[in-house]
Amino acid sequence: MKRKLAFFVALALCFFVALGASAKTYTIGFAQTGGNEGAWRDAETASVNAAAADMGITLKFVDGQEKQENQIAALRSFIAQKVDGILLAPVVATGWDDILQECKDAKIPVVLLDRGIETSDDSLYVCKITSDFVTEGRRVATWLTVKMGGKANIAELQGTPGADPAIMRQKGFAEVIADFPGMKIVKSQTGNFNAADGKQVMEAFLKADKTINAVYAHNDDMAQGAIQAIQEAGKKPGKDIIVVSIDGTKQAFTSMVAGTQNAVCECNPLLGKIGFETLIGAINGKTYPKWVVQLDGLYDQNTAKSALPTRKY
Repeated sequence: MKRKLAFFVALALCFFVALGASAKTYTIGFAQTGGNEGAWRDAETASVNAAAADMGITLKFVDGQEKQENQIAALRSFIAQKVDGILLAPVVATGWDDILQECKDAKIPVVLLDRGIETSDDSLYVCKITSDFVTEGRRVATWLTVKMGGKANIAELQGTPGADPAIMRQKGFAEVIADFPGMKIVKSQTGNFNAADGKQVMEAFLKADKTINAVYAHNDDMAQGAIQAIQEAGKKPGKDIIVVSIDGTKQAFTSMVAGTQNAVCECNPLLGKIGFETLIGAINGKTYPKWVVQLDGLYDQNTAKSALPTRKY
């Protein structure tokens, strides 16, 4: 009888140990770029918060206010708090080696979310989960080249200087139009990925060059600012000046339906679930390819109306 009792006690103990292991909770730090990058960035933050709630994760969130020093301070704070893992949306591509080495020394895995970095030691992070920014730039350039018949005077609104998507989206676009001498970038300047700066820069472009007939914005928010500037200058965006951008927010689709924007290549910000799943896998010893690529589509005025009701951001 005593043996049977001991057996059942041992069995029950194993059950509760297993239950406890399966119900393990994780504390994750998330260093967001922050600032006023607009709807896309807000959607990513909301996605991370929602996924944390659904998965029972204790989330430590820091808004970096678009400053690398704030994000570095956040990572040091996460280390001090002994979090299980870190999600980082790096505001710029360079200057991360020292802090990531500190994370590695503390045995805290880091997953890069929506942006990559430049480093000589890719063992400092688990992987990056991003779209292919070069391909985004190429796809938009190809669409615009066809639309303009290979001839356009283009105003380019660049993203935040030094940011991975800004660098790569510029590169991809330039690669395509290099084969078409009539496709010329006549003005190019940063709009810092936000509508207010995009509007201000576009206003200056329109005053300086009356030949501009196309706008390539590295994100939707800058495109919205450009649209306002074009309208205030007495021209019709989408007709007098063709407008293309990258992100695929609801606002871009609404603008395409209204006829003020012409095309957009999406860049999915709903990365919370995959970010946490990848990070928890790494915490438990799983390995991943260094780049987990997110697939995106291109939409124009012909497809925007039917796609708009299904947009989640």
